[in-house]
Amino acid sequence: MTAENKLVIGIDPGTAITGYGLVRETNGTLECEGFGVVKTLASEKLEHRLQEIYIGLEEVIKQHNPTDAAVEQLFFHRNVSSAMAVGQGRGVALLVIANAGMTAGDYTPREVKQAVTGYGNAEKLQVQEMVRALLNLESVPEPDDAADALAVAICHAHTLTAHALLEGQ
Repeated sequence: MTAENKLVIGIDPGTAITGYGLVRETNGTLECEGFGVVKTLASEKLEHRLQEIYIGLEEVIKQHNPTDAAVEQLFFHRNVSSAMAVGQGRGVALLVIANAGMTAGDYTPREVKQAVTGYGNAEKLQVQEMVRALLNLESVPEPDDAADALAVAICHAHTLTAHALLEGQ
């Protein structure tokens, strides 16, 4: 695939819900190729929840065969155990990406907001509405985790395009 035609999977990691979104960029035009979530039950043991995330993301990657991937960085909360769980889900996402032969773009929530809305402190609803507008969707993608994953994919698609332009100069 050329830099002008890429399929990016964005992942919003979590242990209870991991969002994913697929964005195709062709000659500067963005198009949503799909989105969804991998959900796990809090009543399950952690190792089984992580396994479900792995299997779910692996299935999405095999089905869609993205050319590029990005995962949102961990946002540190005051709740350390919650942050640890999200970090474990993020690690699983990175492992799936590596096993698929890709490297992962890595973006902070602020970088994603900046790329999608032009403002690094944008509110969640602003980001979701811009995802809808940029991908020409009828409504904001649901659940929030899927919309967030699409925002990560958009951010990475923009970054790849900027790098390709810089390399071409």
